[in-house]
Amino acid sequence: MTTFEELGVSKETVNSLFAMGFIEPTGIQEETIPYVLSGIDVLAQAQTGSGKTGAFGIPIVESIQKNEKLQSLILAPTRELAQQVGEQLRLMSKNKGLKVSIIFGGTSIERQIQDLKKRPQIVVGTPGRVIDHINRKTLKLENISHIVLDEADEMLNMGFIDDVRFIMSKIESRHQTLLFSATMPSAIRELSTQFMKDYKLIKTMSVEELNPDITEYATITRENEKLATLIGFLDVHNPHLAIIFGRTKRRVDELSSALVAKGYLAEGLHGDITQSKRLEVLRKFKNNSLQILVATDVAARGIDISDVSHVYNFDIPQDTESYTHRIGRTGRAGKSGIAVTFLNPVEMPYLRDIEDKKGERLKMLRPYSEEEIKKARYNRMYEEIVSELNNDYTSLNSLANRLMAESNAEKIITVLLNKLINDKKDVDVELSFEKPLTRKESKNKRGGRSFRKDNRRNEKRDDKRRNEKKVTDKKFFDKRGRRTQNK
Repeated sequence: MTTFEELGVSKETVNSLFAMGFIEPTGIQEETIPYVLSGIDVLAQAQTGSGKTGAFGIPIVESIQKNEKLQSLILAPTRELAQQVGEQLRLMSKNKGLKVSIIFGGTSIERQIQDLKKRPQIVVGTPGRVIDHINRKTLKLENISHIVLDEADEMLNMGFIDDVRFIMSKIESRHQTLLFSATMPSAIRELSTQFMKDYKLIKTMSVEELNPDITEYATITRENEKLATLIGFLDVHNPHLAIIFGRTKRRVDELSSALVAKGYLAEGLHGDITQSKRLEVLRKFKNNSLQILVATDVAARGIDISDVSHVYNFDIPQDTESYTHRIGRTGRAGKSGIAVTFLNPVEMPYLRDIEDKKGERLKMLRPYSEEEIKKARYNRMYEEIVSELNNDYTSLNSLANRLMAESNAEKIITVLLNKLINDKKDVDVELSFEKPLTRKESKNKRGGRSFRKDNRRNEKRDDKRRNEKKVTDKKFFDKRGRRTQNK
């Protein structure tokens, strides 16, 4: 067993790692740390959860001098990842007294400026906000010795590749470049060729990580049947954790409220959700306080939770890259996953585009019948009750005795089961009509930045429709599941 000391890590950093629970290096750390310490550029293929933050963070902490100059810049595609990486680096460098600043959009730039004035040695940030600070001259790169691109393929998918090129072009000092990516598309290779020299290519991903075990289905259903079909899937599949993708903010809001009204533990994420609320929702999802996360593509970028068992594309994505990203939220850490894509009959060409890119056909999944759904609900209720028969519920004995005095046990149990199983499932909920994708849009095979703009355009269109109140006389539910009425 290789130790951190054998890789060249100092005792004070090792003590910080032990305090974090890092006893021995992971595969990617064992492969990468010696090269980074020796000053060699690294291009590494590694998944989130493999210990890649330590793979670049540990040797960077070892190499940085404790002075008042910014020496390391780490770029991450999302706020959540930037926050996570920054906090890890703070813990790793605790015994060396280094300062780490974390900068991303959605929070006060003035507060970040004040933090940068304290002269951190390490900055972790998202590309857009880093450029904001470069343009304001509040982030100076003349002494950079390390530049890290974390989850480079995600930055490519989100349209940040031009931002990344701009930032890297501004670094004129002699520096080391470290690039980490789960996949190696041609654009990542081109980036490494342009900005890296004599780099070491490291691949530590297992067969399971390279080829995740995801069973992919498609189901054909019309717009007004989608919600009922989804409810049937949720009841039969009984997902441990599920992510449901909607195309617009309105869709996410209405669908998450509808699911809450029907008794599911669900919340939504989209571009209008505040950063503090977003972090709260993700924390609840990771802790299993939520069963279902409803999100737009932009809001779901960077979500890495290994226990997601099901992904439902409630609205089919507009391009194959987005489809791949969506279903990649499941089947992680060697676990199997299921992905189901809903499509209107007129959206079949989009499914064909996805299948052509994959080189195989998706399995077709028909909506479940009422009898199948009922059977699944009954079986689950039976298992839940049997699993708790040995628990102590003596505080309810008096109520049980009162009920027994009114009727026989079978009748009472039947009434209680009916309330448990059907009380909220029969709530009547309608969603606003969402126009299916058109073939004209499908021919614009857009990805990256153009896709991000297209998604924002959809969300702006959604806001306009909502403000003009074109949809009237439909029942909706607020975020607490209470019924409201548009007039």
